[in-house]
Amino acid sequence: MVHHSGSIQSFRQQKGMNTSKSETVKEHPLKPSRRSMPCLAQSQTHPQSLSKHSSFLQPNRVQPQSRPQPLSAGTSTATVDVVSERAKVMETLENNLLKLSNTEYSDPFLDTGKDKDTYTDDSEHGNYDARTDQSLLIQNKLTRQKTEPRTKSSLKADAMASSGLFFKDGKKRIDYILVYKKSSPQVEKRSTFEKNLRAEGLMLEREPAVTNSDIMFVKIHCPWETLCKYAERMNIRMPFRKKCYYTDWRSKTMGSLQRNMRELKSWLPRNPMKLDKEALPDLEETDCYTAPFSRARIHHFTINNKDSFFSNSTRSRIVHHMLQRTKYEDGKSKMGINRLLNNGTYEAAFPPHEGSHKSRHPIKTHGAQNHRHLLYERWARWGMWYKYQPLDLIRRYFGEKIGLYFAWLGWYTGMLIPAALVGLFVFLYGLFTMDSSQVSKEICEANETIMCPMCERNCTLQKLNESCIYAKVTHLFDNGGTVFFAIFMAIWATVFLEFWKRRRAVLTYDWDLIDWEDEEEELRPQFEAKYSQVERVNPITGKPEPFQPFPDKLSRLMVSVSGIFFMISLVLTAVFAVVVYRLVAMEQFASFKWYFIKKYWQFATSGTGVCINFMIIMSLNVVYEKVAYLLTDLEHPRTESEWENSFALKMFLFQFVNLNSSIFYIAFFLGRFAGRPGKYNKLFNRWRLEECHPSGCLIDLCLQMGVIMVLKQMWNNFMELGYPLLQNWWSRRKMKRGGQLMEHKVSLPQWEKDWNLQPMNLHGLMDEYLEMVLQFGFTTIFVAAFPLAPLLALLNNIIEIRLDAYKFVTQWRRPMPARATDIGIWYGILEGIGVLAVITNAFVIAITSDYIPRFVYAYKYGPCTDQGYRQEKCLKGYVNSSLSVFDLSELGMGYSGYCRYRDYRAPPWSSTPYEFTLQFWHVLAARLAFIIVFEHLVFGIKSFIAYLIPDMPKDLCDRMRREKYLVQEMMYEAELEHLQRERKKNGKQYHHEWP
Repeated sequence: MVHHSGSIQSFRQQKGMNTSKSETVKEHPLKPSRRSMPCLAQSQTHPQSLSKHSSFLQPNRVQPQSRPQPLSAGTSTATVDVVSERAKVMETLENNLLKLSNTEYSDPFLDTGKDKDTYTDDSEHGNYDARTDQSLLIQNKLTRQKTEPRTKSSLKADAMASSGLFFKDGKKRIDYILVYKKSSPQVEKRSTFEKNLRAEGLMLEREPAVTNSDIMFVKIHCPWETLCKYAERMNIRMPFRKKCYYTDWRSKTMGSLQRNMRELKSWLPRNPMKLDKEALPDLEETDCYTAPFSRARIHHFTINNKDSFFSNSTRSRIVHHMLQRTKYEDGKSKMGINRLLNNGTYEAAFPPHEGSHKSRHPIKTHGAQNHRHLLYERWARWGMWYKYQPLDLIRRYFGEKIGLYFAWLGWYTGMLIPAALVGLFVFLYGLFTMDSSQVSKEICEANETIMCPMCERNCTLQKLNESCIYAKVTHLFDNGGTVFFAIFMAIWATVFLEFWKRRRAVLTYDWDLIDWEDEEEELRPQFEAKYSQVERVNPITGKPEPFQPFPDKLSRLMVSVSGIFFMISLVLTAVFAVVVYRLVAMEQFASFKWYFIKKYWQFATSGTGVCINFMIIMSLNVVYEKVAYLLTDLEHPRTESEWENSFALKMFLFQFVNLNSSIFYIAFFLGRFAGRPGKYNKLFNRWRLEECHPSGCLIDLCLQMGVIMVLKQMWNNFMELGYPLLQNWWSRRKMKRGGQLMEHKVSLPQWEKDWNLQPMNLHGLMDEYLEMVLQFGFTTIFVAAFPLAPLLALLNNIIEIRLDAYKFVTQWRRPMPARATDIGIWYGILEGIGVLAVITNAFVIAITSDYIPRFVYAYKYGPCTDQGYRQEKCLKGYVNSSLSVFDLSELGMGYSGYCRYRDYRAPPWSSTPYEFTLQFWHVLAARLAFIIVFEHLVFGIKSFIAYLIPDMPKDLCDRMRREKYLVQEMMYEAELEHLQRERKKNGKQYHHEWP
């Protein structure tokens, strides 16, 4: 094929045809070679309904008598008849040469079909057609014999062009969209930038907006040769041979058993959570060996169709790579689309969606119109909430980085199922044993036990049995299963992270990311502008670049750390303000006019305190985000990834402290420093410190966690879906007010529909990960106090997956399909939360709950002291043992007699009144011992489990090593076969050995 192309080119030069470089010579449909046959699935990446339009979706597959492309505007003005005669002679010669080479190997790249069409350099005044009259005449004369077929194809091309996915010719697919305002003063920069883009091989076409006369769209198409050139530069791996798994020995040894198991599974009901292959026709197997693309070895790769060889996401990624590295002015740092977006040259830059996400026809009968429609029907709809996610299709449409996020979110949600079931079992166990609990019985039957007043002025004496409901509710969360559930959740967190590493390894293998390395990132413009005077040679690229001196970096880091501590102190100040409110409200609610509030004044104080705390949390989150931006910009990170990691760490620290500081106060400080009757500690010598309810402080902790968790999840879901919906509705309303929506609703092109959608967040997936990581903290850190947290997280995540899916598919512009191999800094944060969860749960069980006091009483002071622990009867008398006695006459309030309060102190008639008893020290020693034993035991189990679970499955390691060997062998054989074919084609003697 190569020497034929050379003869054709020499014939053109001899005849003196003055054609432009954009002329294209079409070839026959390629016959797949023996190597490409097993991987024909690569050309089947479109849904079923898309195959109906394959005739005009594949512009390279034309008839032998194909017409030349229109000549460029610079073509010489020769007569039409002479040029057409020469074209006929050329066409005849090409057909004869192609027939001669039809039985030989067809090189899909080194042919004369350069697939370069004329660049449509439309001015802003609407002159879009750059073709000359001569080229139109030549086109009409060459196609006179095929008037009817060309009319049909032109109608189809017009239909495709009107859909907003192609250029005006209906052939060149739009790979990227740039948006700018005509009134923008940055005309020179934009002109230079687009000129350089054309010089790099991209094709551009301008189109004015339908609904706004000031908006102009620049459509970008990347032709085949440019795709190949940059795919080679970017080391993009492409398929070249079907995978062959080396598992024959297993099938021989386990053959009969596996066949029987398959037959048995065929009789069982199908898993309703799995997606049907018929429902997702786009997920056919494309399990092929891949290798870095190379134009010199293009004959190794399976190219059945040039239009579908590079997927749409890969094409967009290549164009984005070019946009990031194209200059718009002279200078080292005067390049990249990001800088042009920052200085207002362009308003937006995004890859287009693949059409509408809805269709008038049902998908079951007519199939999916495009990948976006398929994702909406099989993933983003609420009716698919119980189905597995089509991760391969998500990755193909949005890229590996977003695909990994949804894979992690789905894995986290699936792992929450056993945690939620165990937590629900612990809760139900407390519910069924609530009435039979010895502690609840004693509290509910204590009709004569008088409790000391819990406030100074307005509180009255209450009987212990009035807190019967609180005691029963506390038993729901503080029962015999609490310790088991805390240990289970600590182990669960380790298993979740370890098995995620295995799942990530499988995904990176399936998505061909094992050998992928992130490209050398470009410097941030702010970093270059700040440190342009100091340069150092980059050890990777070998080029000089701006350098930040260590003293400057250290000083900025210290300022940033000081800012972080200041914001954390602001959080603690807000918590202190809520504590003061609780102290003031406690007195007011105790003397309230309404009987219900006066009776349950503690519940009213806690409930209103939680709501006020939540409003403060959400208000401070807005401030934290702005401060985190300022502190991160002050550090001047070198690259965007460094900026994102620094910003993510600050946001996590701020929001984690903001959310959990009040919970830490209730868990570990509430009621610990209140003092005793007659000698209470007061804040500012005015407000008496709050103490725990007679049934304990755990009910306050449960209330705090439950309200904050539920309200925050509801707020996040509204901001993720409701806010974009309101924004899109408002933009449509403004268009309707202008009287433009009804007129242009049907004819609005796809790029303009995408422009009217909301852009993705500036910091990408950070908000999504941050929300889930904070939820992971809620689920694990205080799970001993609130065993229903995993269940609430599971229900929220089932909604969250579909919310995010709906948002990505319908409400947001299509993000740039980026690549990634892991979830970044968030994995380290999750590991840190897992360690913190072990410590906090140990302290919650030992200090906040009554598990240790009950345990000490049963073994040391109860009726079963010498008999061992025997269920609930060993706790008989525990409530009386946990309450101390106080003489009411010492209060000076006119009371007489004795009252009881929660503590281990000597009675007033003892030799050392109100001093701590021996039981107090026994309980304290048992609490400290439990913390030490619990932490060491759980950390040991976590480390042992992490050691037992390898980061990568063994069969995957074996497959990767074997594939590496097979790839080398196949590349060797393919190169040998190609060279032997070349020798045979050139008439040289055929040899079997390596030449």
